[in-house]
Amino acid sequence: MSMFKPSMLTLALVAAGVSSQSVYAAEEQAAQDDKKTAEVEVIEVKGFRASVVESINTKRFSAEVVESISAEDIGKLPDSSIAESIARLPGLTAQRLDGRASRVTVRGFGENESATTFNGREQVSISDNRGVEFDLYPSEIMSAVTVYKTPSASLEAEGIAGVINMQTVKPLSVAERVMQVNGQYEKTSFDKLNPDGNDDGFRGTFSYIDKFADDTIGVAFAYTTMTSPNQEKRWNAWGYPEFEVDGKQFSILGGAKPFVRSSTLERDSAMLVVQAAPSDKLDMTFDALYVDFKDEKILRGIEIPFAWGQGSIDGQYATVDPETGFVTSALTQGQRVVVRNDYEDRKADLTSFGFNAKYNLDDSWTLEFDASHSSVEREIWSLESYSGTGRGDARGVADSIGYAFTGSNTGAKFSHQLDYGDYDLIKIGGPLSWGWSSALNEKYGVVGTEYENQLQDGFINAPTIDDELNALKLAAKKVVESSFLSSVEFGLSYRDREKTKKSEGYFMTYGDFSYPNNPGVFSVPEQYRLGTANLDFIGMGNMIAYDSRAMVADGMYGLLAESLTNTSHATKSWTVGEEVTALFVQANIDAEIAGMPLKGNAGLRYVKTTQISDGNAFGTVDGKVVLSPTHVEHDYSHLLPSLNLSLALDDSQTLRFGVAKTISRPRLDEMNASVSATYNQTPDENGNYWKVEGGNPNLEPKEATGVDLSYENYFSAEGYFSAALFYKDLNEWIFDGNYTVDMSGVADPATGQIPANSTGSASGKVNGGGGDLWGYELSLALPFNMLHSSLEGFGLLASYTKVKSDIVDQKGNDYELPGLSDTIQSLTFYYENHGLQLRTSMRKRSDFKGDVYGLGFNTVQVDILGETIWDAQAGFDFADAGIESLAGLSVSFQVQNITEEPFTALSGTNALQVRDYQDYGRTYMLGFSYKF
Repeated sequence: MSMFKPSMLTLALVAAGVSSQSVYAAEEQAAQDDKKTAEVEVIEVKGFRASVVESINTKRFSAEVVESISAEDIGKLPDSSIAESIARLPGLTAQRLDGRASRVTVRGFGENESATTFNGREQVSISDNRGVEFDLYPSEIMSAVTVYKTPSASLEAEGIAGVINMQTVKPLSVAERVMQVNGQYEKTSFDKLNPDGNDDGFRGTFSYIDKFADDTIGVAFAYTTMTSPNQEKRWNAWGYPEFEVDGKQFSILGGAKPFVRSSTLERDSAMLVVQAAPSDKLDMTFDALYVDFKDEKILRGIEIPFAWGQGSIDGQYATVDPETGFVTSALTQGQRVVVRNDYEDRKADLTSFGFNAKYNLDDSWTLEFDASHSSVEREIWSLESYSGTGRGDARGVADSIGYAFTGSNTGAKFSHQLDYGDYDLIKIGGPLSWGWSSALNEKYGVVGTEYENQLQDGFINAPTIDDELNALKLAAKKVVESSFLSSVEFGLSYRDREKTKKSEGYFMTYGDFSYPNNPGVFSVPEQYRLGTANLDFIGMGNMIAYDSRAMVADGMYGLLAESLTNTSHATKSWTVGEEVTALFVQANIDAEIAGMPLKGNAGLRYVKTTQISDGNAFGTVDGKVVLSPTHVEHDYSHLLPSLNLSLALDDSQTLRFGVAKTISRPRLDEMNASVSATYNQTPDENGNYWKVEGGNPNLEPKEATGVDLSYENYFSAEGYFSAALFYKDLNEWIFDGNYTVDMSGVADPATGQIPANSTGSASGKVNGGGGDLWGYELSLALPFNMLHSSLEGFGLLASYTKVKSDIVDQKGNDYELPGLSDTIQSLTFYYENHGLQLRTSMRKRSDFKGDVYGLGFNTVQVDILGETIWDAQAGFDFADAGIESLAGLSVSFQVQNITEEPFTALSGTNALQVRDYQDYGRTYMLGFSYKF
């Protein structure tokens, strides 16, 4: 039973061609009211304004609290990156990774607390954990993205923050055949920072949509290719050690690793959708996505030890900030540095496909079947090549190096005496004693000699990820005759996911090294020399630049696995599997209260999870790593009720209420079964014989009960105002702690025997603690023609979000959620009329804790400063301008990061103690689109 009465505004939206599924019910009602429809003047908007209307209607007619972005045509989302588009939605923002928006935060929760789906199906990720890096997904093939801030029982994914659903086009819903070509030239504002880097690139898309067999079969295909450059000037600090003099506390720069980076993101993607509706009863859709992703980085810089180096610091040259005790400038004499020529390749292949069939058994029953597969294979090959004036700590020419912080948070500039661009002075060989490996010393026969632990001339990190998820779903929907309900739906789903990480590293030693015949440093062969890279931005001038990647490929280095003697790779190698069985029932509400339509849903979702973790218990014997396999199974279940209500106060005003219990599963690297293990013959104070450190396979999900209340006023086809309050009661969060572990069946690494006593005292992640998170959101879409007809085409999109939290760990200590910014703001001004399209956008967030890659690609949490990023786009559509000879052609020009906003992370509370300062410059894009 439908009591919805479409207003004049609603009918106008329908007449404008709004195609959101949420509006279908309104379309059916409008078709039955020919008289009203005839009275409405058709409002025709195109381009960006059409996508605004579509997004507003998805929000307006959804049963849940959602935000949405929509593309006017395939390949025409409002931004060049899907993550940038998502990051401008109310309550959402993104963390940049190598200058690109990648990890999305929803209402203060990081990427691991939200689920990502593709056409409603949960997706795997190329990261070590659950959080999706959105720069993997090309925006060119997406037709829309919907963010569910409140869940319903029928959603096939779980996340405390919400669910982000990316959608492809349904070809049978497209009115006519579409064949389109898009192209875009891209250039960075920095000239090449590395002689073998790129400062320009290109992306292109071909898309085709058509219908056949009397519109019963539809096909959509899109292929996109991209070569996108990115460049960075980066200051990076080792840390800031503290010391005491005469009872006063001081801190100083421990060392720095600044560099220039040139990277190229290459991505080839193919999308296919085949939809068949042979009768009114049956609708079948097959969709497939393949992404070949490669991110190649060239990094050159000079690693500069300071307080943690070998030089002596003369106090008479030091300057100290009297308020903080921070040494803002100093000079070290007798210092040796490491000249770095590094490369990194990050490769990933993503395959995703699914089949969905809906069958109308009769007028009241609809059956649904869905099957899907999602998998990704990721490889990282990160190469470090070291050179200097001599091998080891005390050989070669030393330098006098000074530093001075400028008073801002941009890092320090250095002074130096040596010429690091001189190939006769700077040669291949590790200038500091790194690589303390007994196996490496034995290989080259330097045990007990002056070259012991001085053979690391470089290093290769080579972790891999395999992630696979298969899913099945059976569901049914029954239309009911009721004054309160419109239908009831229920179903069963099953997901099977397995993620495997393998960690490995390799010591590099230059091939000409031999002891005692040839133990020194070596000139860079002429064929690998590339000139110099300029480091003036940190005051270090030019440094030698050579192709270390080609040298490794040509066998110029000897390699030795680090895992032979270093236990960290065993810690970081694991397999985690999850089998998730879910049952749901949901009643869809369609009622009337005091003459006002009430819509929504009430549901219950039961989720049972069986977790399987495989890894290694390991120790060292005579300096060598010894492994023993581990296998742990654990299961848990949850009941997740949800309620969404939408009360139409009148034709334009809506009051929403949502309440639900939600879960977020633990990070995969925290729940693995790889541990360092030591067996003791006598028990500890807890009566346990094993001492264990590492993952905790018995972790259970974080839980939250959330409440949402919002007011929405849709005052025009292109305009609305919304004010929302939200609150989440968090419990069973995850913190560092101690627990008891069962080591049954695990052999003692020292003896190879399985001990009789199997209990262990473990340290790692544990469930506990909790607290509250609350906030509010204000959002506005304002077409300026409401103010005056002369402003037709002008408009504004704006949002402001305030978030607060009060969370403690299991010991009562305060805790700050990663990804939480106190304030999030977005702003877009646009003009679109007579073919001319102008748009400028801003997204702003306050300080937050974020995850970055540390040593060995470990995930490290750092304090990141807030940022304000401005982008702009101008375009011209010749058909909309009335130029028929060029109909189908449109051109555009974009500038990203107009104000050159840096990425800045601190070490501690002192603004001068910068951990990272990354300057990406601007990016320019010139593009065209032609629709045949």
